Amino acid sequence: MKTRLAVLFLVIFLAVLPAVAGKYLVYVTIHILLLSIFSLGFNLLFGYTGLLSFGQAGFYAVGAYGCAKILLAYPSLLAGILGGVALAGAVSLLLGILCIRHTRIYFSMLTLSFGMMIFSLAWKWRDMTGGDDGLVGIPRAPLEIPGLFKINMNAMENYYYVVLGLSLLAIYLFHRIVRSPLGLTLQGVRDSETRAACVGVSVRKYRLLSFTIAGLYAGLAGSLLPPLERTVTPPVAHWSFSAEPVLATLLGGIYSFSGPIVGSALFYLLKDIIVRFTEYWLICLGIIVVVLVLGFRGGVVSIFLKEGSRR
Repeated sequence: MKTRLAVLFLVIFLAVLPAVAGKYLVYVTIHILLLSIFSLGFNLLFGYTGLLSFGQAGFYAVGAYGCAKILLAYPSLLAGILGGVALAGAVSLLLGILCIRHTRIYFSMLTLSFGMMIFSLAWKWRDMTGGDDGLVGIPRAPLEIPGLFKINMNAMENYYYVVLGLSLLAIYLFHRIVRSPLGLTLQGVRDSETRAACVGVSVRKYRLLSFTIAGLYAGLAGSLLPPLERTVTPPVAHWSFSAEPVLATLLGGIYSFSGPIVGSALFYLLKDIIVRFTEYWLICLGIIVVVLVLGFRGGVVSIFLKEGSRR
């Protein structure tokens, strides 16, 4: 009951945020929501399936570039987002067929290699991606369904509600997935693939399904970036960007549903604060992450869970 009230309060707070906060706070909140979606997809792969991927930024970039190209050719926000997500899902399915044949460090290195391959394409394929200049002048197209409605997205507050709505939908779907037989099967594969195979579970099929869903979530987060920034550049595909959902998930908690969401907020706020004081923010952030991970091995969420269970 307390959890439901806390979630309701948080949703109400996010709904009224643009009315009581400045544009910068709205902008920061959008980025936290994008990182939350990105981290949830990663945690389905890592926390629930037991596969550590270092190439999720590649699917994020596919979604971002796919959405950007659609918006530049056909200014429709809905078409851009759906197109970017579909393209990221297709790429993750194709690459997943190759990656899920291996596990542990071999899987991680394969995902890292494919992620850097996508980064190289974004950097070198100038005719398609704009090269190191990226794609610029991306319109924040209106949200439109012909014959029903058309909402102008030029105001950041309007776009904020689109991101918030899609984020809540993605979180709800993720909750349904991990609480479903599919989620329980993925956890069974994570805990013992040998036992799962013995009871008739197709381990590769479920790993591929998890990999594809994680790619769709990364693609959704990436697709929501171009209308916000109005530009897309190759660094969003770099392996260092793949580290952000990893760190956010470790900070929040790997085996808890809300861990990636809490970790995303904590990670982005820490990053935003540290950057104000030093250009060596990566060193400071790394130290903080190490201390938190060593001190709270279950993540920040585990503190509240232990306190609640003790009471």
